[in-house]
Amino acid sequence: MVTLLDTTSDAQKRVRHPEKAHRPDTEVLRKPDWIRVKAPVSRGYQETRGIVKDNKLVTVCEEAGCPNIGECWDKKHASFMIMGEICTRACAFCNVATGKPGALDPNEPENIGKAVAQMGLMHVVITSVDRDDLADGGAEHFEKVIHAIRAASPATTIEVLTPDFLRKPGALERVVAARPDVFNHNLETVPSNYLTVRPGARYFHSIRLLQRVKELDPNMFTKSGIMVGLGEERNEVLQLMDDLRTADVDFLTIGQYLQPTRKHHRVVNFVTPDEFKSYETVAYTKGFLMVSASPLTRSSHHAGEDFARLRENRAKKLAMVAAE
Repeated sequence: MVTLLDTTSDAQKRVRHPEKAHRPDTEVLRKPDWIRVKAPVSRGYQETRGIVKDNKLVTVCEEAGCPNIGECWDKKHASFMIMGEICTRACAFCNVATGKPGALDPNEPENIGKAVAQMGLMHVVITSVDRDDLADGGAEHFEKVIHAIRAASPATTIEVLTPDFLRKPGALERVVAARPDVFNHNLETVPSNYLTVRPGARYFHSIRLLQRVKELDPNMFTKSGIMVGLGEERNEVLQLMDDLRTADVDFLTIGQYLQPTRKHHRVVNFVTPDEFKSYETVAYTKGFLMVSASPLTRSSHHAGEDFARLRENRAKKLAMVAAE
């Protein structure tokens, strides 16, 4: 009798997207020239990768397969994803692994603070997986991370990109009370797509969440972003802009959806650079302080430079109002 030992690790056995495994493959459209990027090979990229690995941190740059990782990591820019790399939801567009998450790492806030100081970041983005398994959706952990960064690197400005904390009373209030400089929560797509693209979320709950941030702290910058190329109509995007302005959102990002695998939602179309420019122009006329709209725009891409411009634009607007 021969006994075969299975030496495959649990990580290797785990299917990254179990809920998508039996879906039929979708067509993958050829990417146009305007969204092609070079493979990351620079020294700066390798140094950032080393800091992330040494501190046992997770980045959304890697987990979500961001096309800008080479550019951002070369400049020592990184967006840290807290509370593990496994999400409790299964959005049709997202490449983050789905499943049952593990326990929170109590050392993660301190490790992130150390990494931010080590990298000399002037602005940092903190995002997370959805943790619907936690009573507060991970709000306390966000709070601890913010405080740890403030302690380790007081001059660093902090942007949080949070989940919707759906049905988690008091969670949003806790994160806002920790006083991040920017509160970001992405709508991801227009409301007509929610059932197929973002089924675990509710469009108007997300709008209300962003509005509530302003009620709690009128001076806090708020931000939201969407992807296009998922089959939305132009008028739907314009209506979404109006909904965000009703919630007094300051900053809008619009980027091209890129399909992670054949099991994910298909790319319906590639939006041209001219169309992105048109969206940007319209968004500014609707009153946003800051707009970033391009094929490679992502929520945290150029976040530090954009935050500086956001503050400048608010100061200019306040000065104009005072002069009237």
